[in-house]
Parts: sequence; structure tokens; C-alpha cells
Amino acid sequence: MHSFEFTRPENAAAAITVAGKAKTAQQGADIRFVAGGTTLIDLMKLEVETPDRLLDINRLPFDTIEELADGGLKIGATVRNSELANDARVKRDYAVLSQAILAGASAQLRNMATTAGNLLQRTRCVYFRDTAMNCNKRKPGSGCPAITGANRTLAVLGASDQCIATNPSDMCVAMAALEAVIHVTGPGGTRAIAFGDFHLLPGNTPDRETVLEPGDLITHVTLPPPRVGSRQVYLKLRDRASYEFALASAAVVMNLHGGTIDYVRVALGGVGTKPWRSPEAEAVLSGAAANSGVFRQAAEAALRDAKPQSENKFKIELAKRCLTHALTTAANG
Repeated sequence: MHSFEFTRPENAAAAITVAGKAKTAQQGADIRFVAGGTTLIDLMKLEVETPDRLLDINRLPFDTIEELADGGLKIGATVRNSELANDARVKRDYAVLSQAILAGASAQLRNMATTAGNLLQRTRCVYFRDTAMNCNKRKPGSGCPAITGANRTLAVLGASDQCIATNPSDMCVAMAALEAVIHVTGPGGTRAIAFGDFHLLPGNTPDRETVLEPGDLITHVTLPPPRVGSRQVYLKLRDRASYEFALASAAVVMNLHGGTIDYVRVALGGVGTKPWRSPEAEAVLSGAAANSGVFRQAAEAALRDAKPQSENKFKIELAKRCLTHALTTAANG
């Protein structure tokens, strides 16, 4: 493992000042924040990530879940996944988030992994994780061998000719459907970032994964007030039942009036280069009758622009069936 300096900043301002000296804010930067470290430390052992300095933020006051005045929820950056998934308010009002978190990793990892860390979780692409291989995400301009290589688990939505790596997070798929907002403090002050604007498509810069700038520190995430009577489902399809990343997943938040859908949000996982909100599916569903034909039409719309590689064409039909089943389950209460 690459040698590094480990420090515990006394407060957020001190952490931001040090991190602001980083050469880049992106994953792979020379100065990194660390809390649970369930992804970062793993990648450091593989020497995929080689930061010169780690800033431990566990002692900063970002470890609580609080109700907001408008009825929404504030989730601290260092809240552990297990605590978030099992919080009574989350289970009651944001069930899709609890379901998504519990579908990911193992109990031991959920006890360590944090909210902000999950937002920054990196791809499981085998070429990215093997430093003997080229990877545009790890070393821009070196190439993407996954395009002609082992790509069964990789993305069919949002890919480019530079990168087809899949975003691995379950939590993020649910947060996309819930329209979460990510709050950041940095050298330039504080700002709130709509969830859909936080992660970047690979395009020609696959090494840049989020909109974070040097010194930016995620402090918390907010969820909007819960929708009364909403039906929420997270469905994850994978090669085995436990401790496996999604081949396809779907998060659905739906309100019905009679047999008509009067509100719906849809997001997909396992198939996109970022957590994949689908306005195309939502447009088909909004105001429509809640039936199997409409659900299949929505699934077709969600995957209309999918571009498979040599080994992952099956993901398109799998994702359609996943979304159709999730919508059916939500509609049935």
C-alpha cells in the first residue's frame, strides 16, 4: 500500500482548508476524506487509489438523522448505512431507501459504510480495479478495454466510447427516486445540489465522477417531505441472493388515485453509468391507468436509448422486467 499521512481535523473548516489544497476533488485525489472507508481503503490496498493524505471526519458533527421543519429529513454525511436503513422514520416514510440499503453489501459493511461514502462509491469494473490494465477512469487517455472485453456487468445507459463502467450503489438509486438534495460545504461556501446533478456521465472525462471541487465536503443529504400514501419499492436482481451488486434494479415511488397514477418517480440501478432516474418512464406512467400494459410501456421507454456491449445485451430485457415487476408490486401495495 502507498504510504500516506493520517490526520483528524478538529472541525469542518480545518478539514476543508486542508482538502482545498488537493490537486483535484475527484476520486483518486491526493487528499481524501475518510469515514467508514469501506470503498476507499479497499481501493488503497489495490493501489487503485493512492492518496498522500487522509482526513478522518468521523469526529465531525455529521452523524445524526433529524426531522426538518417542513417534514423532510436531514441525514448526516457520516450516518452509517445500518442506522439509516433501520431508522423508524425512514422505514415509515422513505421505505424505498431502507429497502435499497438493506439490499446492498453485508451487515458488517453496512455498520461501517456512511451516507456520503455511498454517494461516492466507485465502480466494480474489473479493469478499473486492476492496475495492470488500462482504464480511462483511472488513467485518462489509456483506453477502455471493457468495451471489447469482459463487460457483462457494465452499463447500457449513459456510456461513452471512453467508459462503460456501472455505478454500483443501491442507496443512490433510491435517493434518485426520492429526489434527494446533497449539501456541500467548501472553500467557496455552501451549496445544495439536486441529486440528479451530482453524478456526471463519463463522456470524454470518465475520471471526473461528480461535481465536487477541491475542498468540498459533503455535510448532509436532505429528503423532501414524505408523500402521504405513497407506495415504495426497491427491487434488485443479481446473480446470487446475498452480497452481490445489481445486474438491474429499480426504485419506484408511486401515488394512486383510484386506479390512476397521479405521482410517480422511477430510477434504475445496475444498468447506468450513474444512478439512473428515468423521466421517460415517468412520462408514460403519469396520469395513466395502473396496469401491466402501461408498466411494460414505461419499461420500454426507460430502456429505449440503451446501448449494449458484446456481453450485456441481456441487461436490457432484464431491466425492463425488473421495472415492470417493481411497478406492479408498488401498485398492488
